[in-house]
Order: sequence, then C-alpha cells, then structure tokens
Amino acid sequence: MTPKRATTIPATITRYTATPISSPPKRKMAGYARVSTDHEDQTTSYAAQVDYYTNYIKSREDWEYVGIYTDEGISATNTKKREGFRRMIADALSGKIDLIIAKSVSRFARNTVDSLSTIRKLKDVGCECYFEKENIWTLDSKGDDLQEEKRRLESEMALLVDMVNNCISENANIAQNQEEYQKRYDSIVARYDATKTKYDETIAAISAKEAQNARIAAFIKTLKERDGVIEDFDNNLWGCMVEYVTMGRDKTMTFTFRDGTKINV
Repeated sequence: MTPKRATTIPATITRYTATPISSPPKRKMAGYARVSTDHEDQTTSYAAQVDYYTNYIKSREDWEYVGIYTDEGISATNTKKREGFRRMIADALSGKIDLIIAKSVSRFARNTVDSLSTIRKLKDVGCECYFEKENIWTLDSKGDDLQEEKRRLESEMALLVDMVNNCISENANIAQNQEEYQKRYDSIVARYDATKTKYDETIAAISAKEAQNARIAAFIKTLKERDGVIEDFDNNLWGCMVEYVTMGRDKTMTFTFRDGTKINV
C-alpha cells in the first residue's frame, strides 16, 4: 500500500479562508472635489468629480474607501473657508486617511503657502496626496524608487491573495486532480512568500532612509544653533556626521561619514 503524501501549507495563508496572516493593510483612501463657482457647467464638473473618484477608489482591491470630501461654490484661495477640506485634513491627521486623491494641485489649493503647509503636515503623519493631472505623489522624492516599489509589491500581494481565493473556490466547485491543485496552490503561496520578503526588505530600506534624513536634519539644526565660526566638533556634531570609525593595525584611523566620505588620520 502506497503511503499518502502529506503536504504542509505555509502558515502565511490561512488554510480555509485564504487570507494572508501577514498581509499588508489596505491604504485608507479619500478623494477631494471642489468647484469655485455656482455656474451650471461647474456644477456638472463637481458631480462628475465625485462620481469618478468614488468609482475609481472602490475599483482598487488594495484601497479602502473612506469617502469623498467636497466643497462646492467656494474659492480655494484660503483653506479656512473650506469646511470639507478642513474636515478631510483633520481626519488625515488623526490617522483615518492614508492617501488623498485630487484632480489637480489647483483643486487642492491655489494659495501656495497653505498648500505647502498642509502637505508638510500630512507627510509628517505618513499621509500622501496624489494630484492626478500633474501625476504628483507627495511622498515621492523625484520619483522615489523605494516608494514606487512598495506600492508595486502591495499591489502584487493583493493580486496573489485573489489568485489563492480563486484557486480554492475552483477546487471546491469543480472536480479536479488534487495533486495538480496542491502544486498550483503551493506555487502561488511561494510567490506570495517571495513577494512578502521583498516587501519587508523595501520597508526596512525606507525606514533606514527616513532615519538618515532625520540624522541629517538634526545635524543641520545643530549647526544653525551655533553662533559664529565652528572651530571644533563636540560629541553631538560628531554623532550626527560620523557613521563609524575603523582602527587599523598601524594605529591609523579611518572616519566614515554618513554621506560615504572617508578621511584617514
């Protein structure tokens, strides 16, 4: 009698629901729509914006629909007069929104000072804005490759989850060779595990980059607080600038700075 082969299903995916145990959370997504006049054509544009962004957000598996915030018949010159805008920003700052989409920068705000100030506040809490017309993602830095890779991997993991769901559903409803089914299932799980590993590495790289930016900001802040010419470096300045020091057998020292510069002493 041939012994039965037991196949272990990886713990990253729940066996019966096909839900990844460590799947990335969906991004909490909101849209913003505004028109500045009460003209009929503008009202039509306003309704079209609301309908378009509602359907656009709900069509994405990796996004969670929060809602559409609106201001109708109000100028964008000053954000203080826009109740919908202010409510949206308050919700974002409290963690209810991860990503805001608007038709263009001008729809978001015509006042440059208000716009930059608001975007900086949102970036501080990890909330991103996407301006569709200009194709601008505010958390990107000149098209930051790491952020783009993070979004790509999140989409890929969501797709693989759907593939597992479909695989299990087909097996439950259509008679098929169980060995072939198991191979297909294991293959998808393996792809998910590999993608999740890349995702974790990307998140770690993003965190390292953010930490480096924080160190540089601390260094600049320390320099600005010094009066006159800096003639020597104390522990705080060295800690901000130097990554590590290598001591050679010949008693020489190599200082490696955070920007990669090396100095031999």
